[in-house]
Amino acid sequence: MNRNDLRRVDLNLLIVFETLMHERSVTRAAEKLFLGQPAISAALSRLRSLFDDPLFVRTGRSMEPSARATEIFALLSPALDSISTAVSRASEFDPATSTAVFRIGLSDDVEFSLLPQLLKRLRGEAPGIVLVVRRTNYILMPALLASGEISIGVAYTNDLPANAKRKVLRRARPMLLRADSMPGSMSLDDFCSRPHALVSYAGDLSGFIDTALEKIDRKRHVVLAVPQFNGLGTLLAGTDIIAIVPDYTADALTAAGGLRAEELPLEIQSFEMHMAWRGSQDNDPGERWLRSRLQMFFGDPDSL
Repeated sequence: MNRNDLRRVDLNLLIVFETLMHERSVTRAAEKLFLGQPAISAALSRLRSLFDDPLFVRTGRSMEPSARATEIFALLSPALDSISTAVSRASEFDPATSTAVFRIGLSDDVEFSLLPQLLKRLRGEAPGIVLVVRRTNYILMPALLASGEISIGVAYTNDLPANAKRKVLRRARPMLLRADSMPGSMSLDDFCSRPHALVSYAGDLSGFIDTALEKIDRKRHVVLAVPQFNGLGTLLAGTDIIAIVPDYTADALTAAGGLRAEELPLEIQSFEMHMAWRGSQDNDPGERWLRSRLQMFFGDPDSL
């Protein structure tokens, strides 16, 4: 196919194909693209004719791509990224007048602790924009970025899509959170003997604290695992349960009163909070503006 032949290719078909590759379902692709299922089915029929291949074969409730579809996707995805970047560079962004919709993913600790101050700044600088926040974490982040459900994610991250970009926003220190009135800092013996609450997205009963304790032949006793941080103050109140949280989350929780935070009685390294974004939107003016604001209000305070 030469460049003139491209005139008969509907770019919308390629978007449908990419979405089907991510979703493996006509129903979910229709929901993602805000189209009806008949429209997606018709687009799939045209795609099969265009590429002279079945592209997808139904297996149970899922649609598995053919070898040809996988080959096309590997070539098509970066091409669509390049087209998106080219179009984005041609546009301008004025935060004062923009009505753009930004879809971002935040981990629970970031949403609870840092989003309020970001929102105040954004409302003052860009009152017309819409911010859609999705809950994410290191497990959910890759799929949300790959599918385009979010353009930026802020959390601890592990594996990311091949075209995603990432930078360290801040290095957070874990802090010990307690609601009791016992004076003084907690010793390591007290720390190990006290009941612990753990915030776990996956429902685990152990984490990096337990790994550090194992290195010095110590253990702790986890009696509670919850999926989010913002209820910890209520849960710890009136108990001897303690919890370990990032320093910025400790600041937000102790500000409400009834809790105090202190250093841990064992050596724990700081951990990184990342900002990750879709490579296809690296040069989008609006996305670049938003990333700069995330850097400013979520980043290390000492770096400002």
